[in-house]
Amino acid sequence: MTALDSVIVLLFILALFLVGVFWHGALRARERANAIAIETCKRLNVQFLDGTVAFSAMRPARDASGDWTWRRNYTFDYTVDGMQRHQGFVVLLGNAIEAVGLAPESSHVH
Repeated sequence: MTALDSVIVLLFILALFLVGVFWHGALRARERANAIAIETCKRLNVQFLDGTVAFSAMRPARDASGDWTWRRNYTFDYTVDGMQRHQGFVVLLGNAIEAVGLAPESSHVH
């Protein structure tokens, strides 16, 4: 194996490691968004549908301390009456809740 081959192998291993770290962070963020959506629905006495949130967007952003992190947006469906579906959203900045909300046409939103 040449020195170039060794460098290529090391770069490949590093790339796999970085993909794994990114993937793990994405899974943790989705679990957090899911828990927030479930808690929001329980608190507002509406039914959380489909059992999970759906990823909708991601972009780099700065947190309150100025550090770079990811802003991730998720959507979820819920129902007030068991018949009509409405959409809610969760926005995470890093691991912190930046925003959570339900559709404005819902009569139960205060």
